[in-house]
Amino acid sequence: MAQRILSLAAEEGPERLQEALQSLAEGELGDMVTRQALKGKETAALLRGIFKGSPCSQRSGVLRRLQVYKHCVPLVESGDLHLGKVSEIIGLLMLEARQLPGHALAELASLFVDVIKGGSLTNGKSLELFSTVLTALASSKENLAYGKGELNGEEFKKQLINTLCSSKWDPRCVIHLANMFRDIPLSGEELQFVVEKVLRMFSKLDLQEIPPLVYQLLLLSAKGSKKTVLEGIISFFNQLDKRQKEEQKVPESVDLEVATTPLDQLRHVEGTVILHIVSVINLDQDLGEELIRHLKTEQQKDPGRALCPFSVALLLSVAVKHRLQEQIFDFLKTSITRSCKDLQFLQASKFLQDLFPQQYDITAVILEVVKNSAFGWDHVTQGLVDLGFSLMESYEPKKPFGGKAADNSYGLSKMPAQQACKLGASILLETFKVHEPIRSDILEQVLNRVLTKAASPVSHFIDLLSNIVVSAPLVLQTSSSKVTETFDNLSFLPIDTVQGLLRAVQPLLKVSMSVRDSLILVLQKAIFSRQLDARKAAVAGFLLLLRNFKVLGSLTSSQCSQAIGATQVQADVHACYNSAANEAFCLEILGSLRRCLSQQADVRLMLYEGFYDVLRRNSQLASSIMETLLSQIKQYYLPQPDLLPPLKLEGCIMAQGDQIFLQEPLAHLLCCIQHCLAWYKSTVRLCQGAEDDEEEEEGVGFEQNFEEMLESVTRRMIKSELEDFELDKSADFSLSSGVGVKNNIYAIQVMGICEVLIEYNFNIGNFSKNKFEDVLGLFTCYNKLSEILREKAGKNKSASNNKTARSFLSMGFVSTLLTALFRDNAQSHEESLAVLRSSTEFLRYAVSVALQKVQQLEETGQTDGPDGQNPEKMFQNLCKITQVLLWRYTSIPTVVEESGKKKGKSISLLCLEGLLRIFNTVQQLYSAKIPQFLQALDITDGDAEETDINVTEKAAFQIRQFQRSLVNQLSSAEDDFNAKETQSLITVLSTLSKLLDPASQQFLQFLTWTVKVCKENALEDISCCKGLLSLLFSVHVLYKSPVGLLRELAQDIHACLGDIDQDIEVEGRCHFAVVNAKTAAPTVCLLVLGQVDKVLEEVDWLIKKLTSLGSDTSEDPSQASNQTQALEKGVILQLGTLLTVYHELVQTALPAGSCVDTLLRSLSKTYAILTSLIKHYIQACRSSSNTIPGRLEKLVKLSGSHLTPQCYSFITYVQNIHSESLSFVEEKKKKKKEDEAAAVSTVMAKVLRETKPIPNLIFAIEQYEKFLIHLSKKSKVNLMQYMKLSTSRDFRINASVLDSALQERNSEDAENEPHNEQSSTVEQRDENQEPKKKRQRKK
Repeated sequence: MAQRILSLAAEEGPERLQEALQSLAEGELGDMVTRQALKGKETAALLRGIFKGSPCSQRSGVLRRLQVYKHCVPLVESGDLHLGKVSEIIGLLMLEARQLPGHALAELASLFVDVIKGGSLTNGKSLELFSTVLTALASSKENLAYGKGELNGEEFKKQLINTLCSSKWDPRCVIHLANMFRDIPLSGEELQFVVEKVLRMFSKLDLQEIPPLVYQLLLLSAKGSKKTVLEGIISFFNQLDKRQKEEQKVPESVDLEVATTPLDQLRHVEGTVILHIVSVINLDQDLGEELIRHLKTEQQKDPGRALCPFSVALLLSVAVKHRLQEQIFDFLKTSITRSCKDLQFLQASKFLQDLFPQQYDITAVILEVVKNSAFGWDHVTQGLVDLGFSLMESYEPKKPFGGKAADNSYGLSKMPAQQACKLGASILLETFKVHEPIRSDILEQVLNRVLTKAASPVSHFIDLLSNIVVSAPLVLQTSSSKVTETFDNLSFLPIDTVQGLLRAVQPLLKVSMSVRDSLILVLQKAIFSRQLDARKAAVAGFLLLLRNFKVLGSLTSSQCSQAIGATQVQADVHACYNSAANEAFCLEILGSLRRCLSQQADVRLMLYEGFYDVLRRNSQLASSIMETLLSQIKQYYLPQPDLLPPLKLEGCIMAQGDQIFLQEPLAHLLCCIQHCLAWYKSTVRLCQGAEDDEEEEEGVGFEQNFEEMLESVTRRMIKSELEDFELDKSADFSLSSGVGVKNNIYAIQVMGICEVLIEYNFNIGNFSKNKFEDVLGLFTCYNKLSEILREKAGKNKSASNNKTARSFLSMGFVSTLLTALFRDNAQSHEESLAVLRSSTEFLRYAVSVALQKVQQLEETGQTDGPDGQNPEKMFQNLCKITQVLLWRYTSIPTVVEESGKKKGKSISLLCLEGLLRIFNTVQQLYSAKIPQFLQALDITDGDAEETDINVTEKAAFQIRQFQRSLVNQLSSAEDDFNAKETQSLITVLSTLSKLLDPASQQFLQFLTWTVKVCKENALEDISCCKGLLSLLFSVHVLYKSPVGLLRELAQDIHACLGDIDQDIEVEGRCHFAVVNAKTAAPTVCLLVLGQVDKVLEEVDWLIKKLTSLGSDTSEDPSQASNQTQALEKGVILQLGTLLTVYHELVQTALPAGSCVDTLLRSLSKTYAILTSLIKHYIQACRSSSNTIPGRLEKLVKLSGSHLTPQCYSFITYVQNIHSESLSFVEEKKKKKKEDEAAAVSTVMAKVLRETKPIPNLIFAIEQYEKFLIHLSKKSKVNLMQYMKLSTSRDFRINASVLDSALQERNSEDAENEPHNEQSSTVEQRDENQEPKKKRQRKK
């Protein structure tokens, strides 16, 4: 039959073909097509024949065509046919579809919908036909039956799409359907419907099928709905990431039915999806801009949803090769700083923490992106690197004007900019660890920045470089050429940068010969440079090499033996460790350094400070270094036993023209000798034993030399008078003359020498009485000079030499000395220590040096002297010093001590200052070691395990000691009250309170105690009152909102200062005794207003959050409304209580000046915040038909009754006090015209300045009332009924003043014109009449 139809189709006329087709039974036609298709022969020709014999003009022809279509769709989807054959059939059917009439198309389309609903699509090929059918249907003009009514083609298509998207889809055909919709013309509404349906299908698909579907969706988004597509993709992967995280937290899930997605599979799918999005954005710029727009608006509402690991990775990928880079980085940087600020804001307030229990931290998100990028996300790495450097450069440490950059990492404060910079460094370090290909690029960029940013602080880049080198020193070998290139520029860099850089690359020097050789060449050139900084850099470099290339022992990198090119001593790389090569290498460097001993004082100083560390790390060099030092000191030492003074001081200075410089820092040289000798005696001799007699004799030679020399110098220094050094009370110490400069240099050297000898004699004395007498003798010499210098500096105030010279005692010795002086109870030591203890001056000196050392540690992170740069040793010394100072302060109160005190600060007060500095320093530098620090202070609990240290308990124990001291101070008689000590105690308590956990019982006890102290003590000292209230606020804020506290303080201020209406007597209730006549204004008033401002900032922040929550419609509405209600309640309660605070303050007779000014500005801010709250409710009324809450109505009522009228009265009061001061000045002006002109102008200027905030306040009040009227209209609630009409304006008529002026004028007129009575009576009659009404202007 098929053959017959084919032959008939070849004929011209269709009549016979039509007859043949009509003769076929219903099923036969279908079977014939199937047989022909399976044979694979001439199927298309057969179908063409059938269509030729079934013209659309005949009803039978249309039905036959429909029959063929209905049969072919399942046939194509059955999977029995070859794909080529399928395409051929579909192509033909698509061509013929457009000829079908509308009703046939509608029937065919409905058939397709049923097929899709039934899930019988397998390869989705027939969907190409469906898209053609729908397109043809949309352009059909005839009315089609649908249900009981009729629809045109376009509406019919819309209904079909609606039905299709509402029905269930087989997951296998989702991709085909998404592809199909691209070919159909869709309206915006239909497109949105389709996109939402496809996005809902994501969760039902296998993970591997998501990327192709995403690609189809992105192509579909070219028609519109870009925001929905992007939002859907981002939120889907965000949910998957969250689920993955939760599963990782509970690794062995009890619920085994939940199928977990393998992590690597999820990451690879995410990577592919990101690549798809980036490729589509490259073709469609609008999609990229929509992405940024969407994330920006999302971020306002919920940053956690907007910037999740997936969206950040997507942004970074888009940023790499795109014009959107700048926009994306700006967005990310502002998001990072905002997130850091918000976190900081939340941590500072318990009130906000209760409202926002979950805190979003973007830094963790970005570091998670770095971690995820290990799964082959190469397209993200470049973006990460660029972002890291961008953050480090945008938020680098700032260099203060004219000062040294405060950029050291030890003082890492919690400022958002510093956190952002730190995040940049973390991103780069983690990316460096994860991605090998990009390592050399990161290293190169870091080194370039160290070189090019020499003028600004680069410590953050050097720290990063150091971490990079430590993480992979061998990787750096491949980039060694870049490092050697950097070395060539060493002599042009600041000395701090050089030291940091060399320390950072030091591990590389151990594994790369070529790098080390090039460094040595650079340093040897630099030693002979003209620039002082270059020579200092050379010394720093050589000292570093000496410290790290040990002559004995072995290297960490065991496979790399040392081979020194500089000295032409070669060693086989695979041979054993070559100590001879190292020795030759080190001796050559020492030879270079000896030349530096004839250079400037700064260069010598670096050597003297560095030798001890070299000795400690490289003991074989001891004899060479000691010999060098011996030959150096001999140039200045006078060996004759009776010569005074024992050292040639004139050899230490050098004159250049009329200027005098220090050439040899003699005290530093002696200090270096003393420390090296002490180390040599304690270490080397013990180790050597009797191994090498010859070497020992040599060692004993210089050791004996040094000991005899130091003994002789000590003896003669004690005998020397100040005149022997040409220094006495009559000497000139002014820095303006050459003699004065010389004397200053001498004095500082002599004092330094005395200190060095004090340390030496104490250490070798072994508690002998004679040695301690020598120590005291040396101290007497030091003290005489110190007092003369202090006296001269006191007279010559302008001299910059007002600071005490830096002490030469080492931190280790200071801790030993203090322990011996105050805590050594050994019977055998008692007699000798009594010598030192008898001198109060010496005790005070010991404590003040400790104070100086702690200050240096706090400011620079290290101290002078041995181990000054070793954080561990510094921490141990700090603990010892704290123990002593704490014991001394708590066991001997200041009052006891002060009775016998002559001058200067008491030792107890110095101890307290020291403790305050130490507590600050420990929190800054050793925050991780606070438990060990508190453990060390608690003498009762010395053996406790380190693991179970409860910081809050230990801190509370220390706090109790200082609380007792403060209570004693406050309850002492007025004569014994020491304001300085009270202030220090309050600051110590404030510092220690930071260690308490705000949720603990101890914290609550401390808060209660602080409130009690403020309530019961009428402190009149302003600084103490300020400190105490600041402490109260800082603690209270971490427990709950301080508005109630502020109200009580405001009531006290009102009671103290009286009312602006003098006739009113204020109720004399007093909550806080600390508020009294002396402190109420300006101290307490300004503190209260400062705290009110902080609360206003919090409220403002909350209103912004409220507004963004209000515009967020995507989340669960009930959850969102609950949060909104909680926030609204919090805001209104805060504002309500603040209004009562202002209610008290604006009625207070505040003195003119800062209080009035601050209060007026604060009121303006309050009205602005009230206005933004009203705007929020106007917006809420627009978006939904919500009525306004009763709480808001109460707040508006309160503002109308308790604030606005009082504000206007206060403005009048302010203007009155200013006009009084002006009239007072005017009177003066009349008396003395010329003298007072300047005074008048200053008062005028002051009045103008202080009345400037008044117009701003009036404007703020009027704006508030304007928006209240708007809200009243929107909500149908009359809120203006609570508001009185405002009366105070720049133009104001005071009725009583006007009456009296008019009466005066009338009486004057009557006296002047007695004859004209008649006219006056007429005038009087007119005056008593009512004025005529004004005519209304016609509108």
